[in-house]
Amino acid sequence: TSIHIEEYEIEARDTKLGPEEITRDIPNVGEDALKDLDERGIIHIGAEVRSGDILVGKVTPKGETELTAEERLLRAIFGEKAREVRDTSLKVPHGEYGIVVDVKVFTRENCDELSPGVNMVVRCYIAQKRKISVGDKMAGRHGNKGVVSRILPSEDMPFLPDGTPLDIVLNPLGVPSRMNIGQVLEVHLGYAAAALGFKVMTPVFDGAHESDIRQLLIDAEKREDGKSVLYDGRTGQPFDNLVTVGYMYFLKLHHLVDDKIHARSTGPYSLVTQQPLGGKAQFGGQRFGEMEVWA
Repeated sequence: TSIHIEEYEIEARDTKLGPEEITRDIPNVGEDALKDLDERGIIHIGAEVRSGDILVGKVTPKGETELTAEERLLRAIFGEKAREVRDTSLKVPHGEYGIVVDVKVFTRENCDELSPGVNMVVRCYIAQKRKISVGDKMAGRHGNKGVVSRILPSEDMPFLPDGTPLDIVLNPLGVPSRMNIGQVLEVHLGYAAAALGFKVMTPVFDGAHESDIRQLLIDAEKREDGKSVLYDGRTGQPFDNLVTVGYMYFLKLHHLVDDKIHARSTGPYSLVTQQPLGGKAQFGGQRFGEMEVWA
């Protein structure tokens, strides 16, 4: 499990029609959507938010051109009333969720460094706990990256003769084609070092040699080739062949499937080509490339 903190920011600027205002009083928004905002219109720390929830309420003055015909008629009858405003609040983006852990407010009065034309900046920090899931990316130290394809309960994982279940099972086809032998040496050296109870620091290319690792495995009373009998956790039967086991450093990378997943039916189009936009940020479509066309 890892904790991720996302930062969202909104600026209140001076516009041609007057200054934007950060407020709780937003047109055409029900009290239910404002329940987590304080009197300034900023969300309070500890609030649970989902996609589409308002983090900071903001209104922008609306120009004469944006008025509908009905509004112009009413204006002509009743004279100039209060300037119309529109809702430009900061909302949680599509597919995000979490708990607000911090809110920072920067204003001109506090002598904060703000860019010209900006009166106020509000930053919200949202934290979420993410368990590792199918499709998340992991990598070792030797360019041996991959995605999680299956997560099993520990009783279904292969186990050693003494009953210890394995944590991660890697596909052996990833080793010969990529020729990153460092991961094989790391597994064997880690196996021996864990059994003998010491830590190893070794450079990649000019470090421990194969003969040293073989000797350490013998000292640790393991097989010299670093392999072991494994039993299938689902049936309890041993596998037909011996399997290399050991200790390897593995890291969860910041490419999580929850951030990448994306679906769309209809949405924005490019004005020039009349084709859907690309990418998750633009709520775009999936590209149907040359290879997909001929498939």
